[in-house]
Formats: sequence, C-alpha cells, structure tokens
Amino acid sequence: MIMVKWSEKDARQYDHIKQSELQRGMSEADAEEVAARTVKKQRRHEGRTPNQTTQGTGNPNARLEERTVDELRNLAADLEISGRSKMNKAELIDAIRRQR
Repeated sequence: MIMVKWSEKDARQYDHIKQSELQRGMSEADAEEVAARTVKKQRRHEGRTPNQTTQGTGNPNARLEERTVDELRNLAADLEISGRSKMNKAELIDAIRRQR
C-alpha cells in the first residue's frame, strides 16, 4: 500500500467531515471511512493522485445518482448483479434499487 502525505487542507477537510458525521450519529470507524474516502475522491478529482478511478462504492450516504459509474459497478458487483459491465448509469441504478 502506498502511503500519501496529505496537505494541511486535506487534513482539515478530513477532520471537518469526520466531525460532521460523528454529530449525525455515525460510529467513529464509519465517520473516519467516509471522511477518508471523501478526501481521496477530491484529491483524484483535482488530479493530485495517479489513480483516476475508484475501487470503492462511494459515500454510503450519497444518493445513487451522485455516484460515479465505476462506484455503481463496484456496488453492483458486491450485490452480485449480472450484466453490470454492459449497463449504463441509469440501468445500474435501477438494478441496484431492485436488488436492495
């Protein structure tokens, strides 16, 4: 695993998101995960990390429409939805909603 040093801004963003999630009643571990994923996604979006795609399923609090196609495909894989690689975003969202 490659360790990346976050900027001060990244660390402040992480702390802010974590505290917000804790205030909403999320567990410490889940709040840390959401905060880390959010900062990592922002770094990718800004081009500050080499990996432009995600291996995760996105923020669990985000609506499906707000997630990327890669995140939806990963979620569909977790739900064992067949044919997901050929689906577009709308089809993935429909399939995920039917499976849940």
